[in-house]
Amino acid sequence: MLKLSLDKNKVEAGCDEAGRGCLAGPVCAAAVILPKTFKNKLLNDSKQLNEKKRNDLRIIIEKEAIAYGVAFVDHARIDEINILNASFEAMHLALEQLKIEPESILVDGNRFKPFKKIEHHCIIKGDGKFMSIAAASILAKTYRDEFMEKMHEQHPHYSWNKNKGYPTKDHRLALEEFGPSPIHRMSFQLKKKQLSLDL
Repeated sequence: MLKLSLDKNKVEAGCDEAGRGCLAGPVCAAAVILPKTFKNKLLNDSKQLNEKKRNDLRIIIEKEAIAYGVAFVDHARIDEINILNASFEAMHLALEQLKIEPESILVDGNRFKPFKKIEHHCIIKGDGKFMSIAAASILAKTYRDEFMEKMHEQHPHYSWNKNKGYPTKDHRLALEEFGPSPIHRMSFQLKKKQLSLDL
């Protein structure tokens, strides 16, 4: 089972993002403050869970969290400031939505831009170690997947209902055939020479 907190005496917010490696659509981030009594054996890194479990856990997290926030930074902003800065911006926007200000922020990964003057801890693979980060990863993933499924209805060529904007073979082939959509990230390498695909 994942750890509930790094410091049990502080109000901690877990923070994570989804969609950094995608060719299209926004990056989405979430911040979650869980109660000190929170327990859930199924909670894990969103990448380790199937879609149904993620959606089930999202309902539990939104019901039981002391506070949570979810924020998007769109493809145009990603192109403007780069994906790393856009990820930080999305995390900051999610943190700003929290109705309670945390005393400490647990961030998945190895880099973060300080938020206000709140202490933060970068934790590599943190979504597989701490409940609050795992909860944030689930919210970010489910909200972003939902967005990309809606976008799929407008742009069905790219199979976003399946790949959610990630660079799969089908997605790359559709880009070769149809070119980029209005929500593709133009700063990313959308096409590979001679279709040498990242598989």
